[in-house]
Amino acid sequence: MAHIYSKGWFIRQLRDAGMTRHPIEGRKLKLYKTYVLRNLYAEFIEGQQ
Repeated sequence: MAHIYSKGWFIRQLRDAGMTRHPIEGRKLKLYKTYVLRNLYAEFIEGQQ
C-alpha cells in the first residue's frame, strides 16, 4: 500500500480509473515524475467529479 499522494498512489488511482499510459505521449505512467502524475490526476480524475 502506497502512502497517500505519493507517486505510487497516483499511479494506482490512475490505473484504477483505466489510464495505463499518458494520454498524449503514450509512455507508461511509471516513467513520469510525481508532479506530472498529480496534474493528470487533477485533470482527469478530480475533473470528472
